[in-house]
Amino acid sequence: MTTESKISIRHVHKAFGIQRGSKQLKAENQPVYALQDINLEVRQGEFMVIVGPSGCGKSTLLDLLAGLTKPGSGQILLDGKAISGPNLDRGIVFQQYALFPWKTAIANVEFGLEAKGVGRKERRETAQRFIDLVGLGGFEHRYPHELSGGMKQRIAIARSLAYDPEVLLMDEPFAALDAQTRETLQSELLRIWEATGKTIIFITHGIEEAVYLGQRVAIMTSRPGRIKRVIDIPFESRRSEEDLRSNPDFVKLRHEIWELLKDEVSRAQEQEKSKTLDAYAEGRSSAKGGVRHG
Repeated sequence: MTTESKISIRHVHKAFGIQRGSKQLKAENQPVYALQDINLEVRQGEFMVIVGPSGCGKSTLLDLLAGLTKPGSGQILLDGKAISGPNLDRGIVFQQYALFPWKTAIANVEFGLEAKGVGRKERRETAQRFIDLVGLGGFEHRYPHELSGGMKQRIAIARSLAYDPEVLLMDEPFAALDAQTRETLQSELLRIWEATGKTIIFITHGIEEAVYLGQRVAIMTSRPGRIKRVIDIPFESRRSEEDLRSNPDFVKLRHEIWELLKDEVSRAQEQEKSKTLDAYAEGRSSAKGGVRHG
């Protein structure tokens, strides 16, 4: 892995307007700051994991990286050029599988290739290669409803890799899976990353998952999300026969990250509690305002 930056996130802020009742308040008057002064460099070929409490803006940051929304200020660069919208140079894997239910597994994988104008024969050969890469050879002609959750997520990964994006963006892709399937797919993802050399940015709220997968882990604060610290993960290989999760150094790193996160988690819970109480109070106020007194 080189030290050259693949992605540069520079002084990125993102705020949203809020709604009270049916009235939309303008962001410049009543903003909710999701992200504040985010700065992060992601190296070519790096596996970067971003971890933070619920509601800290992790998914908002991934949307910005994908070009699905734009920062309020600051910029995000890919190979030195500003990201201005969605593009096939970035593949995205969401928590929900987002497969086309009417397409077979191989047809789902072919989708991005078709969008790039790849011919039918080459498209089919490439899709088959990536289905084999994710370990689903023999399931090419199954439909999504015939596949388990783990299989669906493998197909989603294969689809994102098949059209050869520069960067793979992953938004808690294993969160909905059972623990055994999740650990299996974590190991598979590392194998795929080593085989392809892709730059991966992986969002999670799981500390153990972050330490197991990431070469570096960026810890985010509670809302408004900022990068609190970036920690290097020194393990050379995570896929050895050794149970890495029981390694004392693994346990130490997990504890270090939790120490950085626990206050942020508490703040996030307080924010959510306050938000719920405000919504409740507003609902009661609106109800009273609608009562007619005879």
